[in-house]
Amino acid sequence: MTVPPGGASLPAQSGRLRRTFQQRLAALAPLRRVDEAAPRPRARRDFRDWLVHLPQTLRALVRTDEIWLVALAAAAGLVAGLSVTAMSMLAQLVHEFLYNLPGNERLSAQISIEVWRAVAALGGGGLLLGVSGILILRYWPRRAVDPIEANALYGGRMSLNDSLIVVAQTMVSNGVGASVGLEAGYTQIGSALASRLGRSFRLRRNDLRLLVGCGAAGAIAAAFNAPLTGAFYAFELVIGTYSLATLAPVVGASIVAVVVVRLLTPDLYGFDVQLPTMIAPVDYLPILALGMLAALVGIAIMRGVTLTEDIFRRSRVPAWARPAIGGLAVAALAAISPQVLSSGHGALQQAMDAPYPLRHLALLVVLKAVASAVSIGSGFRGGLFFASLFLGALLGKLFVGALALVTTTEAVPEIVGALVGMSALAVAIVGGPLTMAFLALESTGSLPLTVAVVMAAVVSTLTVRRTFGYSFATWRFHLRGEAIRSAVDIGWMRTLTVARMMRREVRTARASTTIGAFRRDVPLGAASRVVVIDGSDRYVGMVLVPEAHAAEADETKTLADILHYPNDMLLPQMTIKEAVSAFEQAEADALAVVDSPDSRRVIGVLTEAYALRRYSEELERRRRELSGE
Repeated sequence: MTVPPGGASLPAQSGRLRRTFQQRLAALAPLRRVDEAAPRPRARRDFRDWLVHLPQTLRALVRTDEIWLVALAAAAGLVAGLSVTAMSMLAQLVHEFLYNLPGNERLSAQISIEVWRAVAALGGGGLLLGVSGILILRYWPRRAVDPIEANALYGGRMSLNDSLIVVAQTMVSNGVGASVGLEAGYTQIGSALASRLGRSFRLRRNDLRLLVGCGAAGAIAAAFNAPLTGAFYAFELVIGTYSLATLAPVVGASIVAVVVVRLLTPDLYGFDVQLPTMIAPVDYLPILALGMLAALVGIAIMRGVTLTEDIFRRSRVPAWARPAIGGLAVAALAAISPQVLSSGHGALQQAMDAPYPLRHLALLVVLKAVASAVSIGSGFRGGLFFASLFLGALLGKLFVGALALVTTTEAVPEIVGALVGMSALAVAIVGGPLTMAFLALESTGSLPLTVAVVMAAVVSTLTVRRTFGYSFATWRFHLRGEAIRSAVDIGWMRTLTVARMMRREVRTARASTTIGAFRRDVPLGAASRVVVIDGSDRYVGMVLVPEAHAAEADETKTLADILHYPNDMLLPQMTIKEAVSAFEQAEADALAVVDSPDSRRVIGVLTEAYALRRYSEELERRRRELSGE
């Protein structure tokens, strides 16, 4: 072997180099461990781990500590206040642009308008709304869920995308001057954002429903600069109940929303009226009569909306053209009085101050009511909240003026009649007597007036409940076939199905089995009933075991001769309500569950006693959740 000049072979040199490199790496290892243990990189890793686990930590805090739930409700109030402010400003800018209004002047407060502008805005806006509605139905065929329906049926789950479509349609409708308010859009976006926030924190069903109510409370509070009004709107209409456990989150959301609006748009809301220091006891009787009259007018308006929708539906006008035709009709009414346009914020203050003659007041009531019914009935999107306030104020002044003509005693003060009528009609259409009472209190600061409003609101509520039974929102649900009277959670009834309650172990027998053989196979006391099937395993009825063992039963006969409930059965997708109704109709204490009416394959049995017990347990659990126990 050849030896290189260095005196060692090449393999020996490479081995020494490799050992030297490994020794140097071993010497550097402690330094590398010290470097890895340095405070700065470890702190960086700890901070990174903290960021990664922050969402889980926040979710755990919100789910376990009600203080953090209040903080989440305040966040919902913040976004609701910002949304209301943005929508209000944008609607005002659109009004100023389309109708050439002076800065910050309300559309409905104008003495006159250029009719061609109303025709162009309402006709063009209606056409835009109709065509876009057809496209939305084609490419996004989903119906938006409003806060009341979400809390009643879906545990507070609302789609933000669907709600944004509703908000856009409401903005277009109000922006072009249709006789609808923005309050429906306010509550929709406020509740949807709150629902999205709650789902991101994976709130429980009851907490999510509460947060949806907080979003609606913040929206209404911001819309009227009245935190108590917003809070009780949520309690009465969106949450469906009041408890101490829900007080802090809802009121917190309302206050935060009002603070946001007052910071961004100061001195924008409120009534500037002169009220008497007291209301005479003799005035309370006509105030109660005004409450009843307002209820009847409210029912007529709700029926009018439905009648208008039915007329458009029965007509041969295509759906995409209906809003345009409705818009032209509203433009024609606006040529008589611009106060019918939009929701009526500016016109309401005018109605409080102006000494209108009775004929003019009656004309305004008719024009505004027709404009609102035509706007909603033709397809414009929006609500009747503020329209009902404006109509109620006009109705109250009309009532007081007419009363002064037929009585010799001193009549109710006109401003009192206007405010009482405003609240009573809003209660009839929107619902929520305490909501309107607090609106009157926060808008005027008058306690005597609030007492009168409460009295009229109670009469209005009772009249509507006894003669009609629905507010405008729940009436719309009724027309769609939904059994919703309030936002009280009944969605659990839809999840409590027969499939969840039935007993799957089923004892069966063939219809061809003789009674004698059945007695031997199923002794008395072994079961109370047996499901009977035919040769194809199809359900044919039920046999009562005591009846089969009766002395008068002929042992040579078959089970087919003593069958019960051959055509009465349950399906697995039936709700608890449908199951109880089936028990009552069949007069049975137990029914078989089949997979479908066609195949009639038996998959279980459900007793009426167990179904009622599960129903009672769920009711008690919901009661404890609502009361905060």
